[in-house]
Amino acid sequence: MAKTRLVHQFGMGTSIRSQDYTEACARGIRDALWHNSVNLANAFGFPREAMLIDVEIGVQKPELVDIQALLGIFPYGQPTITLSKGGLDVDKPDGSGTSVIVNVALVVSFDMEPNHD
Repeated sequence: MAKTRLVHQFGMGTSIRSQDYTEACARGIRDALWHNSVNLANAFGFPREAMLIDVEIGVQKPELVDIQALLGIFPYGQPTITLSKGGLDVDKPDGSGTSVIVNVALVVSFDMEPNHD
């Protein structure tokens, strides 16, 4: 397979009050996706399902993230999600909790290997 990276997208997501790490990640993914409208599949003559979508998320508590819920965000393509310790948890000054900030890098690729049928 000749996996070729075509687009890099970046996003940030937050959970200000509820300390919901999955929701912060979902918001970061949507932030990365919704700032662009690139019709790569059409431009290269591929079905949208052929998109290879690699998502890397930096989050302070990766163990609290539901990856299956995040995969459901993508309407097509073949997403894979990798979590690593990153992002930022910010304690509220009054001690009432933590605000969660995550960073998302999303890369869209295609298998550009010519079909030799």
